[in-house]
Amino acid sequence: MTTQPKTTEAENPYLTREDALAILNTPDDQLDELIARAEKLRRKYKGDNVGIHILTNARSGNCSQDCAYCAQSCRSSADIEKYKWVSDEKLYRDNDFVNKNHLARHCIGLSGMKFTDAEIEELAAKIRKMKETGTHLCCSIGFLTEKQARMLKEAGLDRINHNLNSSRAFYPNICSTHTFDQRVANIKMLQGLGYEICSGGIIGMGESKEDVVDMLLELREINPEAIPINFLLPIEGTPLAHKDTSGLTPEYGLKVLALARLLVPQADIRCAAGREVYFKGEEKRLLSVVNSIFASGYLTEDGQGIEDTIRVIEDAGFTYEIESA
Repeated sequence: MTTQPKTTEAENPYLTREDALAILNTPDDQLDELIARAEKLRRKYKGDNVGIHILTNARSGNCSQDCAYCAQSCRSSADIEKYKWVSDEKLYRDNDFVNKNHLARHCIGLSGMKFTDAEIEELAAKIRKMKETGTHLCCSIGFLTEKQARMLKEAGLDRINHNLNSSRAFYPNICSTHTFDQRVANIKMLQGLGYEICSGGIIGMGESKEDVVDMLLELREINPEAIPINFLLPIEGTPLAHKDTSGLTPEYGLKVLALARLLVPQADIRCAAGREVYFKGEEKRLLSVVNSIFASGYLTEDGQGIEDTIRVIEDAGFTYEIESA
């Protein structure tokens, strides 16, 4: 069994809150130096591999939570398809697609905050079937009881996504039906059961740079296996439909992603929603920092197809990662 190489203090000194804020305030003409600093850690821990993930929206809409950014929330009037379960045909076809194309992981999203034990057992049965092919599975599934988390763990679920989304201070601005601390407690419970954790946030909801720093520092404490960073895609029918995203320049986005890499160097840093919008033409610099991306869409929003995604990776001089069977 190989061990991860250790990062020396000289290679990656411990960053204070002030250090982290200074990184977000890096002048644009010094951005390439920051990217080079982040790339050293990216290459050390991840080589030149880029993990590609696809996301199946297994349960859509009718969520009881009021998250301002989400088309599936109770206060959204977005025109989306709503269903309790995606068809087994679609779910298993996506799973076969992951294996056929040697993608890194199959991510499965389910709208909602709480589930009955019967619903979790139904999901567990689907997970058992997908695990027969050896796929690495991640579920985004709100809040689970410890009993339910154990049920899914026994079925073979590898990883759970539970994003912090923003800082503790800013969180009440985007959600009132649950708290930031509830999210942190849920993650800690899941870690205690041996789950891999995927946890990140959304940039561009009106938060300050200090909020971005505080969220990333919280993620450093959690130390998840993956950190997905989403860049807001305003959705008609949601409270953030007309949010000004002019500040989401490629330069600022790269500073956020570089800071995530510097703070949690061994994690998979994923550029998730917004990649195709905000980083078009910046793929070489982007993939010098991140080692993980989505293809083929984000729950209710479309994304770049798999063939185009692979082409982008290879044109930037990287290889896409083979993890699944």
